[in-house]
Amino acid sequence: MGILWTIVIGFLAGIVAKFIMPGSNEPSGFILTTILGIVGAFVATFLGQALGWYGPNQGAGFIGAVVGAIVVLAIYGFIASRGRTTTL
Repeated sequence: MGILWTIVIGFLAGIVAKFIMPGSNEPSGFILTTILGIVGAFVATFLGQALGWYGPNQGAGFIGAVVGAIVVLAIYGFIASRGRTTTL
């Protein structure tokens, strides 16, 4: 049940993170934004458990998942902008 809850929270966190952090380098597709939100929720859960904020069977809360999704979106935007070249 914990993994399913993390996926649902990550889905919602990805949508909220996209509204908080819009930009041209951010993913514009609904599916990619959702996947990055879910990855952010898993990252927040892992880091929270490693730092002792959450117990072994606890997942990240909504706010933690949104912060994790924003971090993942920022990293994605940084990587996407490095791979893009401009021509004059």
